[in-house]
Amino acid sequence: MALPQSAYKDRQFLAVIGDEHVTDPPDSQKNYLVVDHKTETHAIEEAFDSFTQERKDIAILLINQHVRLSDCHIFSYTDSSYNIQIADKIRSRVDSYTQAFPSLLEIPSKDHPYDPEKDSVMKRVKKLFGE
Repeated sequence: MALPQSAYKDRQFLAVIGDEHVTDPPDSQKNYLVVDHKTETHAIEEAFDSFTQERKDIAILLINQHVRLSDCHIFSYTDSSYNIQIADKIRSRVDSYTQAFPSLLEIPSKDHPYDPEKDSVMKRVKKLFGE
């Protein structure tokens, strides 16, 4: 039985309970990339490629569609109108990614709702159903 819209209309965030993981030396790779206004596109691309092609210990890769830069110590900037569209910065890589593992999920940020029109998985689903 479907729940009424009021039961889920405000639910737009993903919560994760987990740990920071750093691989053993000598390479010591982290399982995350913190993106801020100084992060260059090539760094995001390198992290994406590493997580999806090189790392065999990553099961799910979450990528924000947007990040507002004025909200916390991780994403800090003074003007809330400045946003990074993380997934869009590397959209060609995201859209061309078709592997089952790691699973790739685009997620909303706290200031931008999830946009299914940009999500590569949703685009494929629509294509399958002829939409």
